[in-house]
Amino acid sequence: MTGVLAALGAAIAWTAASGLWRSLSTVGPAWLLNILKNSLATLCFLPVLLSIPWGGSGSELIWLLLSGAVGIAVGDTFYLLALRRLGTRRTLTVEAIGPVLASIGSVSLMGEVLEPSAWVGACCVTAAVLLVAKQGASMGPADPTGLICSCLAVLCGLAGAFLARHVLTSSSLLPVQSAAVRLLGGWLCLLPFCGRALNQLRLTNRMQGGAVVAAVLLGTNLGIVLQQIVFKSLPVGLGVSLMSTAPVFALLISPIEREKIQILDACAAALAVTGVALTVMAGSTGA
Repeated sequence: MTGVLAALGAAIAWTAASGLWRSLSTVGPAWLLNILKNSLATLCFLPVLLSIPWGGSGSELIWLLLSGAVGIAVGDTFYLLALRRLGTRRTLTVEAIGPVLASIGSVSLMGEVLEPSAWVGACCVTAAVLLVAKQGASMGPADPTGLICSCLAVLCGLAGAFLARHVLTSSSLLPVQSAAVRLLGGWLCLLPFCGRALNQLRLTNRMQGGAVVAAVLLGTNLGIVLQQIVFKSLPVGLGVSLMSTAPVFALLISPIEREKIQILDACAAALAVTGVALTVMAGSTGA
């Protein structure tokens, strides 16, 4: 149950942070926001990084650093690009391919066994977010570059997830330590661009600064810790399926972004809830 609650909590945290990041589009380009996000988040985790036994966990830490470079530095940059071009709900919706791909990867790459209900649940979540995408026609055609960036963000995120899951299940590292090392890996990958980022940063008021801090604490620090708890507790396929319910939570911020909620959205929410229930049942059976 811990993994389930952590997954749903991560979905809520990322949805809230996504809305905040989209509101910060005037601060700078996507890569700059990613550098800012990772720098602040890594700084918050500095006490955790100092507590890690760096000398005794060499290979595990290297894999986590690589996981952060791929999933956070590269993946989150693509995600922020997509967020700006597609909007919160559309970007989260493209990530509907995540549950099925993660389930396939769990079986083929990790050798994990998933219950039939887990596969049905993943398909329900996928169908739910695709329904949300279908009503996107009323918002105009989707930006092709944004769609490509969103798909690349999913692939990078899954690659980072499988690496993190491997380390968490084969070492004594805590989820919060794994989260801190992954963020460090992402920050080191973006470090060469930090100087340029400072020159282009355009924070015009305290409200924008507060939004940045809130987005970092919610979506990065809290979100990634909850994500690591999920990967420690559940197979990647189950965890990603539960965390992919973010588009349903994104419906809550639709009025803020001046997007109308339609009948298909309600159907999508029902499908997503069904998918979550089936996935939870599969996790309970597997336990």
